Amino acid sequence: MVVDPGDAGPVLAHFEREGLTLAAVLATHHHGDHVGGIRTLLARWQVPVFGPSRERIPGLTHALAEGDAITVPGIGVRMSALDIPGHTAGHIAYVATDHDPPLLFCGDTLFAAGCGRLFEGSPAQMVASLDKLSALPAATQVYCGHEYTLANLRFAGAVEPANVLLQERQAREKTKRDQDRPTLPSTIGEERATNPFLHCDDPAVRAAAERHAGRLLDGRVAVFAEIRAWKNAF
Repeated sequence: MVVDPGDAGPVLAHFEREGLTLAAVLATHHHGDHVGGIRTLLARWQVPVFGPSRERIPGLTHALAEGDAITVPGIGVRMSALDIPGHTAGHIAYVATDHDPPLLFCGDTLFAAGCGRLFEGSPAQMVASLDKLSALPAATQVYCGHEYTLANLRFAGAVEPANVLLQERQAREKTKRDQDRPTLPSTIGEERATNPFLHCDDPAVRAAAERHAGRLLDGRVAVFAEIRAWKNAF
């Protein structure tokens, strides 16, 4: 299966090299860099396309919302859909809790050490969505939409300069990128420990947000909104 094929080219090249056949396409949200390759893939393989029920996805055959579950044809992996609006209005995630380890495909809502921009949703929606993902088992492997990890860690370090686990992660992930290896997947446990967007109620994160804002902030949604705005201009 392929999740969020923004470009068909790398998918086709990989499948050719590995001798694979496409079984299904899973889309998390409607942005072109996540769905731009779907029609080209469908021209070669007539397969089901799963995606959010509240967004327009090319070739969509199975519209999903929270509470829906699928078993991916040809793969046999059972996944449940989660509604996680914020980055887009109808964004969904796919979680395979029966898999060992559990798997999460979260598009652009949760990133390694960060989160997506709020193009269509509110800070309150994004906080609720991130809370939903953070509540998954700590061992859950996080497959997000982009390799933004080092940039996200630089920002996280500005928010939490005293976080030792964050410092260790920065060194570890830099080594991977220096060796041209991906930093993904991360885990929910790692995100809880080192992603400031997942602990906006932490006193250190609140203090950093209030210093940046130059005022007191009322509640964790306000803290989230401030650090998201800070990240936008970082």
